[in-house]
Amino acid sequence: MGIREKVYSVLLVSGSEKFSRALLEALPERRYYPIRVVMGVSAARQELLERRYDIVLINTPLPDDYGTRLAIDLSNDIGLGVMIFVKSENFSDVYDQVTDYGVLTVQKPASAMIVSQSMLLLCATRERLRRMEKKTASLEERMEEIRLVNRAKWLLIDKEGMSEQDAHRYIEKTAMDRCVTKGEVARDIIDNYS
Repeated sequence: MGIREKVYSVLLVSGSEKFSRALLEALPERRYYPIRVVMGVSAARQELLERRYDIVLINTPLPDDYGTRLAIDLSNDIGLGVMIFVKSENFSDVYDQVTDYGVLTVQKPASAMIVSQSMLLLCATRERLRRMEKKTASLEERMEEIRLVNRAKWLLIDKEGMSEQDAHRYIEKTAMDRCVTKGEVARDIIDNYS
């Protein structure tokens, strides 16, 4: 499924109803749903505790803060695309503050085409981040299995007097015979000797 067929959830943080209405009109529901609008930094942080979003759009300045700190904080969430809208006179300063964090900065007023292209870029970035999240999870699972197998090997060496090679071979053979992972066999061995 390509980017154009996927649907992305959006949190819009804006103190301006006029800006929010205009932006909502530029975001087709078939691609961006749900879209939740909140008025400030505090409300955004609360909303993000309750629900996960793909993209956060920040219209500066906000009633309770300018918005750059929020953008930087949110960019640390590996799976989140963040775009900040700033007045042209503040663009350079804000851009310099947030660009190293991967925050997309857009000058106001922005045309519908710029908003659309920027959103597509955020969606593409979100997909790349999803793939990275999957790889990271897979690597973490693999590392955990290696730790379990090593722990089980040392238990077999200590309790059964096996060599490291024999313990490793025993775990592999048992996993193949039972059609389970080496991690599951290792967990059983650890449970048996604990």
